[in-house]
Amino acid sequence: MSQTSVLVVDDIANVREDIKRLLYFEEDIAVVGEASGGHEAILLAEDLKPDVVLMDVNMPDMDGITASEAIANKIPETAVVIISIQGEPEYLRKAMAAGARDYLVKPFSSSELAGAIRRVGKLYKMRATHATTVPPVSITKPEPDAPKNKVIVVFSSKGGVGKTVISCNLAVCMAQESRKKVALVDLNLQSGDVTVMLNLSPKGSIAELVQEEDRMEYSLVNSYMVPHMSGLKVLPAPLHPEQAEVVTAAHVEAILTLLKDHYDYVIVDTSPFFNDLNLSAMEMANDIVLTFTRDLPAMKHTRTALDVLDTLNLSKKVKLLLNQSTLDYGIKISDLEKSLNASPAGILPYDEKIVLSSINKGRPFIMTHINSKTGQAIRNFARQFEPAQSGADPEIKKKKSIIGKFFCF
Repeated sequence: MSQTSVLVVDDIANVREDIKRLLYFEEDIAVVGEASGGHEAILLAEDLKPDVVLMDVNMPDMDGITASEAIANKIPETAVVIISIQGEPEYLRKAMAAGARDYLVKPFSSSELAGAIRRVGKLYKMRATHATTVPPVSITKPEPDAPKNKVIVVFSSKGGVGKTVISCNLAVCMAQESRKKVALVDLNLQSGDVTVMLNLSPKGSIAELVQEEDRMEYSLVNSYMVPHMSGLKVLPAPLHPEQAEVVTAAHVEAILTLLKDHYDYVIVDTSPFFNDLNLSAMEMANDIVLTFTRDLPAMKHTRTALDVLDTLNLSKKVKLLLNQSTLDYGIKISDLEKSLNASPAGILPYDEKIVLSSINKGRPFIMTHINSKTGQAIRNFARQFEPAQSGADPEIKKKKSIIGKFFCF
């Protein structure tokens, strides 16, 4: 059995012992060393080259964030998981900026700890392997005068905010309204529901695609794209969660590169994590739709996500989309804008009857209730991705977009 090697870093000896006890019965995880401070952690990481470093934040000689950044720079093949009693967004933002790949708040269970180690450890092992085995992608350049095709990533670090519903309806709307080629990629590899919401029965998925050939070609990718009645084509997520492990960031980059060259719009539905796969997609994206709802947990996640994306120099791509908005409950939009220091680019009202019915029937509401307030809001939001008309007055366009934003429902 291939083991994931772990270096435990904490200035309290009892905490290090507790972590080792939590991992004692995990046969695929081996603690290969321990350090009581940041300086010692860097030296041991350089010597042992562990797969994963479990790093405490508050240590007397060197804090864990500084040590994590040094390890990420010196030993890029080692993944860092921050472990701390501090759960505030500021610590998560700093950890992500320093190169950490996960963040656990003490106390945590053995399953939570082992799950985080396995997740980041396997991701880094596969990334290292495929970095040398996946050859460069053959790219067919678009026509010189063709409009620039777009990759649009739909993301939220919190579940339950309607991310997949938005992805499906946005993609179907763009396929029907623009009459252009639109692809939808389900990158929520362990629990993707795009095919369920679109009532599709795929024979293969992205997992089988990446294993079929060493060299990624468009003809191969296209053979796994499932057509939808709207004209949209879908690249499904794996049918079984364990198949997600075979898909790497290098695969995602290759697939999106090919799709972008052959589709006018590529919509990417994502998992609620800042992992390597999502970050690769965001790096390639023209726009990142950050969706959220009007409750405090969603606001907390959104604020943190904005900070992380700003640290990664991706904030300019962000379009905020407020979902499930009603006038009788939730945080006031004025307070929301003040907290996020930004205004939503779109606001989707919530119609429980229409939305739940569309989900259960596998028919997006943009097809069945196009003239509803929710359907009109999606249409207005989708128009923001259309290329600017040549010769249009920028001042007129600006005024129209502002009016559309506030009257999109």
